[in-house]
Amino acid sequence: MIKLILGLLFWSDSHFFKRLVPKLREQMGEPAGKALATVLSLLGLGLMIWGFRTAEVVQIWQPPLFLRHVNNLLMLVAVYVFGVGYVPGFLRTKIRHPMLAGVKTWALAHLLVNGDLAGMVLFAGLLAWAVVQLILINRSEPDWKRPAPGPVRNDLIWVVGALMAYAAIGVIHGWLGPYPFG
Repeated sequence: MIKLILGLLFWSDSHFFKRLVPKLREQMGEPAGKALATVLSLLGLGLMIWGFRTAEVVQIWQPPLFLRHVNNLLMLVAVYVFGVGYVPGFLRTKIRHPMLAGVKTWALAHLLVNGDLAGMVLFAGLLAWAVVQLILINRSEPDWKRPAPGPVRNDLIWVVGALMAYAAIGVIHGWLGPYPFG
């Protein structure tokens, strides 16, 4: 569990660095600041995966089976919303932080179906990180300049892309852990 918590801390700190100590990050310069954030992020990600996979299973509650379906629907939404920032369509003008919205949806979906302590620590920790990150970004950049809207057709095309990404994620998830569609 220590590795999992350290991973969450490294991940969070690497992303908060620019917002909490902007002068220090600026003094480091762009390449060095980005390199430090990247190394800490990758270290955090590795520790989270290692810590989660090796954590002792301590079951806190048993999620009902119907929550799998809720999880899968929320995951499809998470994948779609996560990618909206890259799609020059209409919806990206409505969601200021689509990647963080996708992460929050992903974390909530996983909290619904993981009743073990390690799962709760990991997904609640990443949900908390995404919420705090959103607050820090909004405080440091209060004025959001909405991107120019693109055609709604692009949002609809992204539905196909999101479905393909969702299917790929599901297959990979099945190889690495529990099969999400069973």
